[in-house]
Amino acid sequence: MKNFAITGVAGYIAPRHLTAIKDTGNRLLAAVDPHDSVGILDRYFFDVSFFKEFERFDRYLEKLRRKSPEDKLDYLSICSPNYLHDAHIRFALREHANAICEKPLVLNPWNCDALQELEGESEGNVYTVLQLRYHPAIQELKNKFSPAVDAGLQTADNGKKVDINLQYVTSRGQWYLYSWKGDVDRSGGLSTNIGIHFFDMLIWIFGSVQKNNVTINEPRRIAGELELERANVKWFLSIDQDDLPEVCAVDNQPTYRSITVDGEEIEFSGGFADLHTRVYEDILAGGGFGIKDARPSVELVHDIRCTKV
Repeated sequence: MKNFAITGVAGYIAPRHLTAIKDTGNRLLAAVDPHDSVGILDRYFFDVSFFKEFERFDRYLEKLRRKSPEDKLDYLSICSPNYLHDAHIRFALREHANAICEKPLVLNPWNCDALQELEGESEGNVYTVLQLRYHPAIQELKNKFSPAVDAGLQTADNGKKVDINLQYVTSRGQWYLYSWKGDVDRSGGLSTNIGIHFFDMLIWIFGSVQKNNVTINEPRRIAGELELERANVKWFLSIDQDDLPEVCAVDNQPTYRSITVDGEEIEFSGGFADLHTRVYEDILAGGGFGIKDARPSVELVHDIRCTKV
């Protein structure tokens, strides 16, 4: 049994991490969030020290490490707002613990460089949550398009690039633009906050970015074109309900996600329920994805963010 703590426990994504910690048979020592609506904890663990101030959370875990070796922190699950990820990863490493950080790992490529240096000096490791890599449909796509290239062999279609169309619309109300998620400096913008998993998945399967063109860059929607080693990608991300296709109106669906490869739809609407648990299982078994795995998508969304339209 490993000892965990969590930051950002009142946030949207925290329950998936709480589920993963519990389902992998581990213990939650402490949680921190400036907001105290954290009754969700009782669904998973009762004996959890909760703090609203990070300084007290820091002091508590430091005290455990020094005075109670059996209660030393092993893993810090980071679910805090994006702009705090870098600082919270650094905290985990200073506590000689491992960090399991939600996307994006960091906002800027140079933050990856600094964290790699700190990781090399620490007893802990930095892991990132790239859960789409564990989705069966995405793994099938990876197996279909990557093996020949990864083995240094010529592809069956003589190197012809596939055409990909990615559309992701997830309805959000006006609150979104007034929260930290709507602040580009704190969230990284739409490409970072809701797009980075898809960009990571595409780079993982179809290779590194060759060209990047942004065609729309608005607060509620963003779009562009990518040329990857083995694919040409048109992508569209939106939080505007008006961008939902008519098919969503039938069942009043607030979210639409679609990926086509050469016109063929990749079905992955289901299968998301236990992906975070799969991530944790892999990390605890000695696997997991780290800083170098996260870097390509961090570099891409940084470039998208800095591109003028």
